[in-house]
Order: sequence, then structure tokens, then C-alpha cells
Amino acid sequence: MNKEKKIFALNIISNEDKSKHKGFGAGSIDLNSMSPVILDGDEAYIDIGAMHAKSKVEKGIKFSMNREDVPNGRQVWIVWVAVDRSPEGQFYGGLTACEMWIDTEARRGWKILADHVNRMDYALKRKVLLEGLSPEQKQLLKKLLLDTNEQWWERSPEHVKAAFED
Repeated sequence: MNKEKKIFALNIISNEDKSKHKGFGAGSIDLNSMSPVILDGDEAYIDIGAMHAKSKVEKGIKFSMNREDVPNGRQVWIVWVAVDRSPEGQFYGGLTACEMWIDTEARRGWKILADHVNRMDYALKRKVLLEGLSPEQKQLLKKLLLDTNEQWWERSPEHVKAAFED
């Protein structure tokens, strides 16, 4: 007997205002304007894998919520960068930094997942929270943002640019 495999499909949820859909996926968040930037030592780079906790530095790491579990870790930051759009063009609208500690050799790490999720949400809501970053880390991030798209930086609101001044 030849049984066909049942194929599961995902519903496509319209993002249009006229959509009457109120069920599964209603009110879902669009992450297309979000990019995670990793600050690791003197290196800054975009790593989309961080969207699912699978960035280069997170792969193979067992995370704990107890900071003492990672005594030999190095500090690594994920900065959630939200790009917004205006009639003049795109710009950097929200930036939030999340701390984690990674001990690559021991394959252990520390982070508070709820904080990472909340900070991503804050960036989507166009908040700027860069406390904890050193002046050098802020300059590293600023250079990456400028190198990525200088026009987006120029169109960014003054409060975004002011967050990089110490």
C-alpha cells in the first residue's frame, strides 16, 4: 500500500491592515529590520545566527543563568540594531546592548535569555540602551554602523548619535 506523506504547511499571515485574520500569528513581530551585531574583544561583526542564539560565539556553548559558572569567561556583547524608514530613507532607529560571558575552552557561557529577548524588543521599539559598553566598544560599534551604511548613520536621530558620545 502506497501511503502519501502528509505535508505540513505554514500559514502565510498578511501584514496588511485590511487583513481580518485574528488567529494564529496575529500581532506577530516583523524582524526583517533587525540585525544582531557581536562585539567580541576588538572585533565587531554582524552575525544573523544570533537571532536564534546560534551566533559564532554561542555555538557549542552550554549557557547558565549563574555568572559564577563561567569564572574564566570573556565578555561578549550582542547589540540589537533596528533599522527604520522615513520619507528620506532608512536610518538606525533602535540600538540595545546585551551582555554575555563565554568560556570557549570550557564550552560554558552566561547570559540571561529574558534580558536578550527584552532588549531585542526595546530595539524594535526604537529605544537606545548602550549602557555597559566601554567608550572603545561604542566606537567599534559606530565604525561598523558607518561602514555598513554611512547614509543610514547620517539620517539617524540625534539621540541615537548622542548615545555614542562619552
